[in-house]
Amino acid sequence: MLGKSLFCIMLAFALVIPAAARTTAKSASPRSGDAAPLAPTAAQEEAGMYLKQFLLERHYRKVTPGDSLSVEIFNRYIDILDGSRSYFLAREVDSLKQLYGKQLDDEFLSGKASAGFAIYNFFLGRAREKVRYMKAAAGTAPFSFTVPDTLDFDRKNDPWPADRKQLTGLWTKELKYQWLDLKSSGERPKGIRAQLSKNLTGRLNLLNRQKPEDAFHAYMSALTTSFDPHTSYFSPDEFENFQIDLSRSLEGIGARLQIENDYIVVNEVIAGGPAFKSRLLKKGDRIIGVGQGAASKIVDITGWRINDAVGLIRGKKGSVVRLKLLPASQGGRGPAKIIQLVRDRINLEEEAAGKQVLRVNGRKIGIITVPSFYLDFDARRRNDNNYNSTSRDVQRILGELNAEGVDGVILDLRDNGGGSLEEAVSVTGLFIPEGPVVQISSQSGNTSVLADKDPGVQYSGPLAVLVNRYSASASEIVAAAIQDYGRGVIIGERTFGKGTVQSLINLSELFSPGTGGPGLGQIKITMAKFYRISGGSTQHKGVVPDISMPSMIDTAIIGEDTYSSSLPWTTIRPSLYQATGQITPATIEQLKQKERVRSAANQQYQAYLRDLATLDRIRKKKGIVLQDAAFKSEAEVIKQIEKKWGTEREATKNVMNDVLLNESASVVVDLGGVQAHP
Repeated sequence: MLGKSLFCIMLAFALVIPAAARTTAKSASPRSGDAAPLAPTAAQEEAGMYLKQFLLERHYRKVTPGDSLSVEIFNRYIDILDGSRSYFLAREVDSLKQLYGKQLDDEFLSGKASAGFAIYNFFLGRAREKVRYMKAAAGTAPFSFTVPDTLDFDRKNDPWPADRKQLTGLWTKELKYQWLDLKSSGERPKGIRAQLSKNLTGRLNLLNRQKPEDAFHAYMSALTTSFDPHTSYFSPDEFENFQIDLSRSLEGIGARLQIENDYIVVNEVIAGGPAFKSRLLKKGDRIIGVGQGAASKIVDITGWRINDAVGLIRGKKGSVVRLKLLPASQGGRGPAKIIQLVRDRINLEEEAAGKQVLRVNGRKIGIITVPSFYLDFDARRRNDNNYNSTSRDVQRILGELNAEGVDGVILDLRDNGGGSLEEAVSVTGLFIPEGPVVQISSQSGNTSVLADKDPGVQYSGPLAVLVNRYSASASEIVAAAIQDYGRGVIIGERTFGKGTVQSLINLSELFSPGTGGPGLGQIKITMAKFYRISGGSTQHKGVVPDISMPSMIDTAIIGEDTYSSSLPWTTIRPSLYQATGQITPATIEQLKQKERVRSAANQQYQAYLRDLATLDRIRKKKGIVLQDAAFKSEAEVIKQIEKKWGTEREATKNVMNDVLLNESASVVVDLGGVQAHP
């Protein structure tokens, strides 16, 4: 599938093309060798009927179909297809909105997708035109990099080009960017032209191999994410990949991928996998090329279908794969970098919670790193006494730390995207007496409470929870409960803000037994919402730390509040619980004052903040200057900053390079002093 670009209405659907779009339709119409226009299959239309039923009847957000929903779906579809505003003209978007803007809700109610396919076919026509234009220019056009031309990367709020001159001007800039990227890798002009031609030929072939599944998925993405960003549709093939990811049994790199614009984007780095252990791949990184082995040519995968890209990246245990990335830390700008990973099986034991001990001012601070909330359900059902579980591992580590006589504990939940809700409740229970941990509000309006029922406390000393923008879902539940009970201090930056619960429904299983209906795919649908025991939701706002320490994550592009359709922050009635009173507002204020004084004198921390400010200045630039020197300089600055700080968590063996962990340990030492002498 191709990513956020616009569309191309084809006469084959017997739809009336607005006058403003008619001229473009001619230029985007099929040429000899182009694939025939795509049309929805009977199974897809049947799946559309079930999707309609579940979205309207079971989704947490109550939506009334009408013109407003239709326009929302249309606008989101346009952004999915042309988020870069580089495929279509402003007048075409306006004309197509007049034609379809108030029609999509009617098709949604009837299970049809004709308009969605017509739009997608229009997009395919323009995409082919763009690739042909760039291929011709790559083969013959002279390129000058002396003029300070700029390519904007973030065009989602920009207007569409007013005319074809502006449109082809954007295409030329994109080509110049690709040229500079290859040049920065050491290619010579002749080799650059050959490589660009090869890449663009491959992209054109991909466009001509598009299937109805691609159009249906793009359109369904616009429809489902109009309800909320975590509701999605999986085709039968996509669901097979999804199941493999969840089982964590396949040999590969340990990353979950998704499509954004024309790019394959890392959606999650799975704890325990090769990518996680290497620290080389991050959530939000764009994968633009894949190479097999240590020396083979990198294959350009820009514009690839997700299933094809996943198939290329996966492989046998022990084999080498090289990935060409546009790192999230660079905001997608500058030269790409190539990383090398050795494929392996994901091992639950290797993703287990880990332990370290830091010595700060003569005090011993125990560090418990929890990469995810895991639970081996199958082993537990088999009554295996050694089944893997986060809470069991953390309980064991706390026993070891107590035996060592630590003066404080940090629960490190940075980069922890969640996992087992049951384990989140159990881990929280290790630090508090029995009581509620999280509330769940269902689609029907009922509220349930998950509680720790064990009155025992495994550790009662000074406690901090370290979080960042990637701390999500179950991590936020733990941090919020610790904060609400006043049990510990939360350090870091505001968490992701995912406070919703999804259920997966197999549409094919809706058939009566024995009828053997077609593969209709699956829907992952938001059906509930998490709430803190104090009554506020973790949704959208996340958990706000008591003491702020910024990470190198680009928080402008990561988080629930970056999604336009995310469910809002709301409140419900608080649970009945008794705060411990260990951490009070007065305690937090004392810790903040001590932290301000100490951090101001900490040369390492101040150097970190200066480098972070430099990184933020680069990220806030919308574009990159298409000149050799400028192209290389900013990327080199980013590279040096990341190398210097090891992206904060280079490896557990080099904990002294983790400036935030060290600073947090000092806060815990302060906390011990404050609690001893209130």
